[in-house]
Parts: sequence; structure tokens; C-alpha cells
Amino acid sequence: MPSGLIALLDDVAGIAKLAAASIDDVGAAAGKASTKAAGVVVDDAAVTPRYVTGLAPSRELPIIAKIAMGSFRNKLIIILPIALLLTAFAPWAITPILMCGGTYLCFEGAEKLLEAFGHGGHAEAAVVQGDAALIEKTTVAGAVRTDLILSAEIMAISLADVAHQPILTQAAVLVVVGVLMTVAVYGVVGLIVKMDDIGLHLAKRAGGGGMRAFGRGLVKGMPVVLSALSGIGTAAMLWVGGGILVHGTHTLGLHWPAEPLEHIAHVVGQVFGPLHGVVSWLVTALGSAIIGLIVGGVIVLLVHQLGRLRSKESH
Repeated sequence: MPSGLIALLDDVAGIAKLAAASIDDVGAAAGKASTKAAGVVVDDAAVTPRYVTGLAPSRELPIIAKIAMGSFRNKLIIILPIALLLTAFAPWAITPILMCGGTYLCFEGAEKLLEAFGHGGHAEAAVVQGDAALIEKTTVAGAVRTDLILSAEIMAISLADVAHQPILTQAAVLVVVGVLMTVAVYGVVGLIVKMDDIGLHLAKRAGGGGMRAFGRGLVKGMPVVLSALSGIGTAAMLWVGGGILVHGTHTLGLHWPAEPLEHIAHVVGQVFGPLHGVVSWLVTALGSAIIGLIVGGVIVLLVHQLGRLRSKESH
């Protein structure tokens, strides 16, 4: 009996060690995958603040919380099981699906750019201005829809890094990455949009002249920062969407436009010596954004043309 108990305890200890090793493996893989997905995370953080720009300050954090919950659903309930199933049974379909999402991002970015120049927008822009609840609902829906595509890109990058691992490890890594990335992105976004309130609090503090001046600087500067982030968010849609298309066409075996763009980025980067990496990335991002704008612009024109034709037919 004692020997049986000792054997059982040995087995339990062995299982515990194996579980601990698995947790370590998942943590290491998740950290590595998160690093590779960091570029898209930055784009996600740049895109999101534009959805709360111009809304009532009291609703900023509740709206971000709703978008964050939608992002959790996107990553853990929609993308994770689909990604695992596609990896197991139809890995060839992942790239075309991501390219469809990238095309939608290009469309959204081009649409927002046209709106900025006063050329109208799609149906979401037609929400009645006085209906705050409807505006908020539409804002959250649009943000969650865009997040779905960015989240799919994050999860795809993460999954590619652990594709050789057992399926349970893949699932665990995707869960960890999904949770960490969502908390990081929307935590930063929440901090950004409430920075003016933090500045106002600092400006009202008794004493501490330096902190009060810093607070006043935040209050004056944050509207400019948020306005700039709105523009960066639109640009991010174009360069991420265009980048997905560039990478996708290369994955599918087409040399253009990925290889010419890479060559141009490398040549331009070499001119700047120590700044080679940064400049190459900027050139690649700019090239991807131009491609995204062209693709998105064509789709916007087609959608608007179809809208006009339908309007004529209805009359």
C-alpha cells in the first residue's frame, strides 16, 4: 500500500512538472508571438481613439470598454476556433480570408479619407445627430468590425509562430496573446483619451507649480493629439490593409508588388545608414498605404456608383 501511494505521488509529481513545463512553453511562445504581432497592435491602438473623438467625455471610457469586450469576443470566440480549424483542415484558406479583411480595411480608410475632404461617407455617417444612443451603438459596431480584422491579423501572426506546436498549445498561446493584446491596446487607448482629464486634475492641484503647468499643457495639447491620432488611425487602416494585401499576394506566389516594394525600401534605407531599419519600415508602410488607398479608392468609387444607380432606379 505505501509503495502504491508513493508511486501515485511520483506520478502526480511528474504530471505537475509536465504541466509546469507546458505553462512555461506557452508563456515563452506567447511572449515571442506577441512581439511579432506588436506592429499590428500599434496600428490597432492608433485606429481606436478616432472612434471616441468628438463624443461626450463621460461616455469615452464606457465606449472603449464596450469596444474592448467586442475585441475579446472577436479574438476568443470568433477568431480562435476558426483559426484552429483552418490551420488543421484548410490552411490554404487563411491568406485569402485575411486579404478580404485587408481589402475591407482599405475601403474603410479610403472612405474616411473622402469624408475628411467633404465627399460624404457610407450609411454609418447618416446617423441622426441627436440620437446619442444610436450614435454610440453605431460607433461601437464600426470599431468592433474594424477590430475583427486587426485582431485576425494579430492572431494569424501569433498562430504562424506556433504552427508546429500541438493544437492545445496553439489554443493556449492564442488565448494568452488575445487577452494580453486586448488589455494592452485598450488600456493605452483609455489612458490616451482621458489624458486631458488627468491634465485638468493636475492643473487644479494646490502648490506644485511645475505639475500644474504640466497639467495645463496636457489640457491644451490633448485635443491636438487626439485629432492627430484620428488621422493616424485612418492612415493605419490604409497601411495595414495594404500591407495585408502585399504580404498575401506574395504568399500566393506573386512577386509584385511585394518584391519591388521591398527592394525600394532597402535601397532608400541604405542611404540613411544607421537609420536603415526605421527608414525601410517607413518606405514599406508608405508603399503599403498607397496600395491600400488605390484598392480602397476603387472600391469606394464602385460602391458610390452602385448607390447612385440604385437611387436613380428607385426614382
